[in-house]
Amino acid sequence: MRLILFIGPPGSGKGTQAQCLAQELGYHHLVMGDLLRQEIQAQTPLGQKIQPLLEAGLLVPDELVIDLVAHHLQNGADYILDGFPRTVPQAQALDRLLNEKGASLQTVIFLDVPEEELMGRLLKRSELEGRTDDNPETIQRRLVEYRQKTQPLLDFYEARGLLRRISGVGSIPQITERIKKAMEMC
Repeated sequence: MRLILFIGPPGSGKGTQAQCLAQELGYHHLVMGDLLRQEIQAQTPLGQKIQPLLEAGLLVPDELVIDLVAHHLQNGADYILDGFPRTVPQAQALDRLLNEKGASLQTVIFLDVPEEELMGRLLKRSELEGRTDDNPETIQRRLVEYRQKTQPLLDFYEARGLLRRISGVGSIPQITERIKKAMEMC
């Protein structure tokens, strides 16, 4: 099992880019937000715990997210993880999980986008998709929480030589090409 992680603030385009790369490489694309929303829609016990957190723009506790990821990773398959890990403790738990499975982390792609661009993208997504979690107040809370909890994660992966910082501004094909060039350096 090999893994590529996509990290970026909400609205950075990590889902779009992760999906493109997954199709090109033949990897499975696990989207943490989608997995969490599926739990909510199915009204599972996990979904009932996480729904109020997501509606408030908060991150789901590590132990719940780690259990969900462990459930979905299958031996022998390659994955792009999108939206996980988001904190250093989650990254450390992922390392332990990968070690147990004899798997490796190939690289971490960080899509860097200015905050004003993110706000515009998320508000547009809200209009297009009717997402209740994309309103100005919730977006701002999510960005603040993202910065506080995720910046140490970037430092963690950068210290290990795995982080590739990619500008997430431009057309989808332009950003995809930047990612491919960064992947060639791995």
